[in-house]
This record gives sequence, C-alpha cells and structure tokens, in this order.
Amino acid sequence: MKIGIIREGKVPPDTRVPLTPAQCAEILDTTGLDLIVERSENRCYKDNEYRDAGIHLATSVNDCDVLMGVKEVPVSQLIPQKTYFFFSHTIKEQPYNRQLLRTVLERKIRLIDYEVLTDEAGRRLIAFGRFAGMVGAHNALWTYGMRSSLFNLPRMKDLPDYRAMQEVYPECQFPAVRVVLTGTGRVANGAAEVLLDMGIEKVNPEAFLSGEFDHAVFTQLGENDYVRRKDGGDFVPEDFFADPEAFESAFAPFTEVAEIMINGIYWDNRAPAFFTAEEMQSPDFNIQVIADVTCDIAPVSSIPSTLRPATLADPVFGYNPFTGKETEAFDLEAIDMMTIDNLPNELPRDASEAFGRQFIDHILPELLKDESAMLDRATVARDGRLTEGYQYLEGYVRGY
Repeated sequence: MKIGIIREGKVPPDTRVPLTPAQCAEILDTTGLDLIVERSENRCYKDNEYRDAGIHLATSVNDCDVLMGVKEVPVSQLIPQKTYFFFSHTIKEQPYNRQLLRTVLERKIRLIDYEVLTDEAGRRLIAFGRFAGMVGAHNALWTYGMRSSLFNLPRMKDLPDYRAMQEVYPECQFPAVRVVLTGTGRVANGAAEVLLDMGIEKVNPEAFLSGEFDHAVFTQLGENDYVRRKDGGDFVPEDFFADPEAFESAFAPFTEVAEIMINGIYWDNRAPAFFTAEEMQSPDFNIQVIADVTCDIAPVSSIPSTLRPATLADPVFGYNPFTGKETEAFDLEAIDMMTIDNLPNELPRDASEAFGRQFIDHILPELLKDESAMLDRATVARDGRLTEGYQYLEGYVRGY
C-alpha cells in the first residue's frame, strides 16, 4: 500500500496537514508502508521539513493507493479509482458540495470521511474540533475587542503556537462581559479551555442569568439548557437525539443577558435553531458578537445570521437583523458574525500534530487490516455507489 499526502487545493488554501514530517517518518519506520508527500508551497510544515525527515517529495500522487488531505478536494483534482481520506462536508447534504459527491461517484472513488470515523459506540476518533473551539473562543473575544475598542488581542494566526498566546492573555484586561458557550463536546470544551486561560470565570447557567458581575464570566450549556420538549415533558437526552423535532428552543433568556455567543454544538438539521431572524430584531436581544464555530450556513442552520463562511483573512461580517442582510464588520448597529469554517488553520502546527497522532493511534491500524468495520462505517461511497449507511444521500446527489 502506498499513501500520498496531497496538496490542499481548496481556495482559500488551508495550511494544515493530516500527518507531520515526524509522523510520516514514524509510519515508514514502523509499518513497512510506502509514503510520499505531494509538493506544496502552502503547508505549515514546509517541503524541506518533510525532506529532512526522510520523506520522498513528489509532483504527482497518481501512483498512490490511498490519498490523504484535510479539506474538500476540488472536483478537477479528484483522481479516479483511489481511496481518499478528507472532510467532504457532504453527509449533511450541504448543497455547495453536491457536485463533489457526484464526481466521487462518477470516478468510482472510495471516499472515507474523517467526520464519521467512529468506534462501535459511535464516538468520533479523529477530529480538529478542540482547536476549532480554541480559535473560535479567541476570535469571539478578539471580535468584541475590535467592536468595542476596550481591549486588544492579537490573532492566533500571527503567533507561532498556542503557548505563545497563553503568554499574552495575562496582559489583557477584559471588561465585565458575559459569554454564552453552547455544547459539551470537543469543540465547546476547547473553547472553554481558552476562556479559562483568558482568566474568564465560569459560572453555572442559573447564576449567569440572574447574577450581577463586575468581571467577565461565561457559562457552558448542554442540550438540556437550550432546548425543551414541546409537550412540556422531562428532558431525556436519548429522546432529543432520536427525535429533535419534538423539541423547541429554550435559549431566549440567554440572548437577553449575553453580549457574546460561541456556538460549539454539532447541529442536527431537524433540531430547532437557537432563535429566529425575527427574534433577533427584538430590543431585548442583547448579543453583539456571535462566533459560530458550528458554521452551518443559513437557512439550514442553528444560527439564522450565519449567511456565509468567513475567511482567515476577512474573519468577520456584520448582520443587520432588520434587513436580514450582510453589512460591514464592527458596525454598532449590526451583530458581528465570526464564521470562519477552517478555524484550526489559525493554529495549524498544533492542530496538525494532534490530528496526525489520532490517525496513527486509531485509524492506521484499521487501514493495515484486510477488512475494517470502522473504515466501512466511514466509507460514504465506493465503486460508484453510495454505501449502505449513506443511501439517504441519493436524493441529494440527484438534486431533489
């Protein structure tokens, strides 16, 4: 088996890698697999770092069996009849990637999506989520600082790593702002990690809603805090995950006291949005900055003002709740939206190292087997067909 690390082709470019130079060398030393790296000028780990680690660099990966990337591969770059690992962003029927999945099928590619690599209990085994949450939380406060002119933070992308940023936080004096963080998984916990490193106090939801504070605080909400049963029954997590349409949003009280929202949930399309576009017009709607790490694009989204993904170069846009239109960032008459969809790319070396370690520890052993139930579960398409677990995408592929 020959593995190729592909050059990221999506625009704007992503600098993360699925395996660092040291990790590639580790695979070569311990598995007997062949591995090459496609040349690239954009990676956070430069070509010479791979070369110095003893990794062969190539201008083509056509002779590889397995191709590994990070973001979606542009349709024009998909090589027929290969096995690909990347985040396809198709499994939730994202309309902007319909042609990607169509092409995967046409070219008889085996698509293994990192997002659905799970153990037998359904727990994800590989993800950038922690780093998305970390950067999302930092950018939420950065956006509020830019909007209010009350404090200054550098961007994470402008420092070499997170350790350097941790040296900055003690020098920053945050105002008495309230931050509501949604979610309890990798993304949200990564966000909470940064908020705590900033010195922002964590309080429970009840205190957040009712207390008076002379310093910055945040609260972290689970599903039972932001949704409730429509029939008034008790909240049971299993019921919510099985039938989210039986629930409605209970988030309104938090919109009235928080200035900043960080959205770190994994959203099911059937679940209620946190609030409606009409509710954002209320004079009681107090949120001024929304860092939507989840970044599902409206109208099929948990945040109706997430009109588009932002970029690392242009991370924020304004949303006018009365027109429903985008406006300039940091307009005090609008709500600032931080919606970068590749947030870990602001900490690319930290994120890549952690991701590659997860791949080596959890996924690589399965790749070395003749058969793997784990890889089969994560295979969206193979031999020109959607696999059994992804037949629901048939209408999406056909465009109806």
